[in-house]
Amino acid sequence: MAHRPPRPARGATLNAASTRFNLPQAEEDGDWLDSRGTIDGAAAPARTTVTIERARTIITRNQSPDVPFDRSINPYRGCEHGCIYCFARPSHAFHDLSPGLDFETRLFAKPDAAALLRAELGRRDYRCAPIAMGTNTDPYQPIEREWRVTREVIEVLAACDHPLVITTKSDRVVRDLDLLAPMAAKGLVAVAISVTSLDPRVAMTVEPRAPAAARRLAAVRRLSDAGVPTYVNMAPVIPAITDEEVEAVVAASAAAGALGVSYIPVRLPWEVAPLFRAWLDEHYPERAAKVMAIIQSLRGGKDNEPRFGERMRGQGPWAELLRTRFRIARARAGFSDERRRLDLRCDLFRAPAGAQGELF
Repeated sequence: MAHRPPRPARGATLNAASTRFNLPQAEEDGDWLDSRGTIDGAAAPARTTVTIERARTIITRNQSPDVPFDRSINPYRGCEHGCIYCFARPSHAFHDLSPGLDFETRLFAKPDAAALLRAELGRRDYRCAPIAMGTNTDPYQPIEREWRVTREVIEVLAACDHPLVITTKSDRVVRDLDLLAPMAAKGLVAVAISVTSLDPRVAMTVEPRAPAAARRLAAVRRLSDAGVPTYVNMAPVIPAITDEEVEAVVAASAAAGALGVSYIPVRLPWEVAPLFRAWLDEHYPERAAKVMAIIQSLRGGKDNEPRFGERMRGQGPWAELLRTRFRIARARAGFSDERRRLDLRCDLFRAPAGAQGELF
């Protein structure tokens, strides 16, 4: 039997505060912490804490031209999956928390999300369009098992016949098949499951607390068999670490019943870049320089290129080679190279009765 490598505790190796907002650097307990490891042994692993966040609204709007939705819901802030590449990490800096370990360990749940959603859907000026979940942090991260905020949100959307798109890297999504399958039968839902690597050793380093790829692909099969339109997103593709698996991921996705496969090259916005560099030095020191050189070739010589149109695909010879490899792999797997349009129905939407008075 193959040896199962030990599961790393966390993704980030740093917990530095952001310097973007000139916030004071908070000392935790004094300089003695720096030498505690030599006095008392290694520090205990960071515990995960969950704080209740009392949001005033739950639907977030965006006008980004390179994403196929204009509104989203994030039931949680921060994510225990600990993916080192997560582009949502910088959002923790807005709350004077580190995009490093704090992002993985100091989480926020929004238990009022369902009630807020009913109120917003009940507004007279609300116009129905698909709501995306999982655009910032994973709606099915481990704390969903206890908090169930995501399920409560889906229950509201299902009752109103409101269209929904879910993005996750967790097989926990199949728990909600009793809601998703009837929605799919009405043309109201689609699911995208992220698969970064099929190699357990790579995956446990890149995304230490996310379910194994085999479990995610099994979820693709269960969702597809239940009639839920399901896609795989190889996001991100990390040069010289996961890009060698492109063809294997596409083939495995087809075998699992996915309707299509997309990809996004790794992005390193704001504080993600130094966190990613430190992670490379810790886990892949022999190829760190090569990885960063390719990333910078994709991003115009920088660690990150935030411009619309460039950020999701990159530029240059390596980006073009990646596009070609995906096109060939899709064709071999029987996928169309055309980008599928998600035609979810909005005409069935019914506003919840008496929703606006629920919060008052």
